[in-house]
Amino acid sequence: MNRPLIAMIASLAVLVGLLSVMMTSDRRTRLGGDPESTGAVPIMLYCAASNRAVMEAIRTDYEKETGLRLEIQYGPSQTLLSSIDVSHTGDLYLPADDSYLTMARTKGLIDETISLARQQGVVAVRKGNPKSITSFDGLLRDGVRVVQANPDATAIGNISRQVLQDQQLWATLDQATTAYRTTVTEVANDVLIGAADAGIVYDAVLHTYPDLEYVELRELQEAASDIAIGVVSSTRQPQRALHCARYISAKDRGLKRYAEFSFRVKEGDEWTDVPELAFFAGSMLRPAIDSTIDEFEEREGVLVTRVYNGCGILVAQMKAGQHPDAYFACDTEFMQQVPDLFPEPVDVSQNELVILVQKGNPHDINALQDLTRSGLRVGVGHEKQCAMGWLTQNTLKEGGVQEEVMANVTVQTPTGDMLVNQLRTGSLDAAVAYLSNAAGAAEYLDAIRIRGIECSVATQPFAVAQRSRYRQLSIRLFERICSTESQQHFQAEGFRWQVGRKVPAVASPE
Repeated sequence: MNRPLIAMIASLAVLVGLLSVMMTSDRRTRLGGDPESTGAVPIMLYCAASNRAVMEAIRTDYEKETGLRLEIQYGPSQTLLSSIDVSHTGDLYLPADDSYLTMARTKGLIDETISLARQQGVVAVRKGNPKSITSFDGLLRDGVRVVQANPDATAIGNISRQVLQDQQLWATLDQATTAYRTTVTEVANDVLIGAADAGIVYDAVLHTYPDLEYVELRELQEAASDIAIGVVSSTRQPQRALHCARYISAKDRGLKRYAEFSFRVKEGDEWTDVPELAFFAGSMLRPAIDSTIDEFEEREGVLVTRVYNGCGILVAQMKAGQHPDAYFACDTEFMQQVPDLFPEPVDVSQNELVILVQKGNPHDINALQDLTRSGLRVGVGHEKQCAMGWLTQNTLKEGGVQEEVMANVTVQTPTGDMLVNQLRTGSLDAAVAYLSNAAGAAEYLDAIRIRGIECSVATQPFAVAQRSRYRQLSIRLFERICSTESQQHFQAEGFRWQVGRKVPAVASPE
């Protein structure tokens, strides 16, 4: 290799590196400006009192590492939700039980949610359990003072009431309860100072109470709460809110703290300031999803590196060692070829094969049989390189015309767009491609439906890689692709919608 060529390659490498640094710097600037700056608007988090101790540790970590400010308002989960509903302020909401996020979604107050941890309802007593409370009946004995958190305002109070009502035990405990407190930490404080002998709390709350211990009761076994964090719909800084939520839910950042504070943590993503998601998708899906992915990047403050190609080519790349975080295939056949990488894919949409002809159908083509006429120039997808080609061969075979049509085929391509371009330039008389390929070319092409052949319909599955570093982020991308706005893009491009809001299965790495 000559020296000028080597110098040119080196210069290009430096340029690519500089562009990458500039792009990452631009992302960080949009997240909060110079990390040393204290003038940025702080992120506002509404947080359940039961998570106060762990969240203070996470806040210290987050502000120190990112230079971004986090303000937190603590209180009962229901009270915090009411504040969001009335004020339409704040950026994040972290209740003590994810049922409050479900309520918030129903009211249109919350958008994205990310799972964090789990906590168990238990009975707090002083160290050594001086009242010897070992059963539910022990709470009802004379001389035992019981306190609880308000069931109309707090998660632990609400879920305890539900569980005990199901066992017809609530009325008895309600009568035996000395007082109801505003938050779960107030219940723990009462037991600590001797104002009560026992109180129902979450196990993780007692992490910061070395003079207290807890008793697990069979009757409270179902009183467990899943904790998740949600982005407030009215936030004016969704990108920075999601940046903070990703930090809190990262397995090597926030979740590490949750584990230290005795919470039972969920599987989280690795922390990266600006994550880069690798995404493989069949070329025919590009018109339906590209703008949605652009919007996802902007809102999340992440990069999605997209590789669009024929699914046969994508599968070959994956088998050669390229493993994306998520894969959106043109047909189930090409998802089934990499089952070790993608567990339990979800079928999202359908697309049908049609015969594309020039506007006005000058050759009067109305069925597959017509493609066998002598002298016609026909284009099809490449059987080994794309789902469209594989499906086309099956369709021709089922129609009993495979050999005759293939005799007229002058070109086989890895994507339908290439066939459309050759039709428009007059290089082809007809092509077998997807209906979606014709969606943007209705001014120049007509689409002829293929009747009576079931295998002419392709189903597009989506899956998250089993070993992705960003499984939760990939699931949020899937949810964005399933949004109402995204469905409209699919339908406008000729696809039929298949899925509701089912989330693709994500297995933990071995």
